[in-house]
Amino acid sequence: MLRRFTLAELDAAASLLHDGGVLAYPTEAVFGLGCDPHDPVAFERIFALKQRPPTQGVLLIAADFGQVERYIDFTAVPDEVLRQVRASWPGPHTWVFPRSAEVPDWVAGQHAGIALRVTAHEPAAALCRAFGSALVSTSANPHGRPPARTAQQVADYFGDALDGVLQAPLGGQLSPTVIRDALSGAIIRA
Repeated sequence: MLRRFTLAELDAAASLLHDGGVLAYPTEAVFGLGCDPHDPVAFERIFALKQRPPTQGVLLIAADFGQVERYIDFTAVPDEVLRQVRASWPGPHTWVFPRSAEVPDWVAGQHAGIALRVTAHEPAAALCRAFGSALVSTSANPHGRPPARTAQQVADYFGDALDGVLQAPLGGQLSPTVIRDALSGAIIRA
């Protein structure tokens, strides 16, 4: 059964994630589907819900740099690049880094890097803080359909196949965040 959580119920939403659940939550522009990135069963459920091949990989969203640093291969990232990226966070900026051995293969898919965002959108950041670490973030929609922009659209797309939805407002972005390569600055997704 689809459980609906308010911002006052973040601990319950985080418990659902710790118990292997899949939760939809608001991000800067659209609702995202999230789970514990180290839970392969929950991760597989996200791709089943989206009807998308898991080889595509996903990004991780976090409340602060401490929640993502374990996923970065710092030996491959110049200090100046790291300073520039950190200056853009928290904010609506997703960066692809060379990944460390801490990144589960299923999270990266067929990609050599890992896409990371330290969000300034308070509902998503608060969820990451309640959970205690970074979360999977991929748009809440079946493959080929527009990303959900309301909790009701999430429910319409997934119904009881989804464990929960955090009912809170989206951020002010009109489209999902741009994804850039941290080393080159090249745009991967506009």
